[in-house]
Amino acid sequence: PHIPGYRGLIDPDTPKNAKTRRGFDGDEYELVFSDEFNQNGRTFWPGDDPYWEAADIHYWPTGDQEWYDPDGAVTKDGFLVITLSEMDPDINHNLNYRSGMLTSWNKMCFTGGYFEVSLILPGSNEVGGFWPAVWTMGNLARAGYGGTTEGLWPYSYNSCDVGAMPNQTDPNTGAPGPSILTSVSDLSWQPGQRLSRCTCKGEDHPGDKNSDGTYKGRASPEIDILEAYSYEKSATGFASQSLQVAPYDANRQWTTKQGETYQSYTNPGIKTTMNSYHGGNRQQTASFLSTIPTSNCKFRNYWGSQMNYREIKLCNTGVNGYQTWSIGDKPTWTLNNTGIGANSASMIGERLVSNEPMYMILNLGISDTFVPVNKARLNFPAKMLIDYVRVYQPKGRKNVGCSPKDYPTEDYINRHLNAYLNVNITTWAQANQTFPKNSMMDGCSQPTS
Repeated sequence: PHIPGYRGLIDPDTPKNAKTRRGFDGDEYELVFSDEFNQNGRTFWPGDDPYWEAADIHYWPTGDQEWYDPDGAVTKDGFLVITLSEMDPDINHNLNYRSGMLTSWNKMCFTGGYFEVSLILPGSNEVGGFWPAVWTMGNLARAGYGGTTEGLWPYSYNSCDVGAMPNQTDPNTGAPGPSILTSVSDLSWQPGQRLSRCTCKGEDHPGDKNSDGTYKGRASPEIDILEAYSYEKSATGFASQSLQVAPYDANRQWTTKQGETYQSYTNPGIKTTMNSYHGGNRQQTASFLSTIPTSNCKFRNYWGSQMNYREIKLCNTGVNGYQTWSIGDKPTWTLNNTGIGANSASMIGERLVSNEPMYMILNLGISDTFVPVNKARLNFPAKMLIDYVRVYQPKGRKNVGCSPKDYPTEDYINRHLNAYLNVNITTWAQANQTFPKNSMMDGCSQPTS
């Protein structure tokens, strides 16, 4: 029923012909969430919207040069308009730019399905510097709140082994040894998976449990539907479509076997190639780059990512999860779970296509860590225009919510609200918390099960 002043998960402005879609797997998908952004003058300060909230932070983890301000994201003329502006640092937290970042953290999450966004990118192919992005993260970590991301981002792991340990190193033996751990300027600087399968019984953990009674490995992987940039030498726009994950393969090199662990696709007007960047000591990356059609700077296009997740309970059946990225109605590449399977050299188990409830993030940043910022040629203000956001899931398999029964988050977040609400808490220790004890580092006084 329609309740005046309240909108449900599906925007009434969504066209009828967009209520279902055919997935790349051939199955029928039904709309479970949409926002068409047709109503002018919407704002996204805390409490303004049931599904979105605009950040009021400096996104320091990636060396961003902007302050994200709720005034940087409003609706106008049928779009969500995210504006990146030059600012006087004296009135802008000592930063030269202001922009907007919208997230659905702890408000609207989904597990598996198809996430589609239609947008117009800022800038041009000839000048580099803008960093528009559409991405998702697991709800247990809040983007930009370092205390919550420490030890959770970007893990997607349910094994108890060195992969869950600090620096991916066995605390007793030093395995897998220096030849692996230092081969790429230190394999991992991760502090260890905070909420791992190794967690001792009775320790601080959100749940749920595996069939053997151990805690499920919980965390916050990152899936990038789109990170766009301009490469000035060839005047070409590129879309980076990626999975960020931990722990890492040896040399941070995921298994690349065309037709087996991944598939890239040929589409008219779009060139898709494997990204030579495989991450750093804070994350491993599986990524492809696709050229952005020139028209996308003037006309809207839609981008998507279809995630077919695998429940832990299905591991023994051989049913693999996978993820497919797309531009328009054309898939660009697919990553099968076998591409991030077990790695004997780094002595880790398989990473998973995310089973976590994932929330949506829409932002326009500026940072030399992603692409060199050509300040002399960039034009301000720059606007990222988002026409709509839609989420689809397999018909009859709706799984929407930020704290599902088998992957709960609500109680854990409520127990640690200071870390999730105070952006100045940048480590778990600053929240007056310690990592829970685990069987490999501490031993457990009672069985983990």
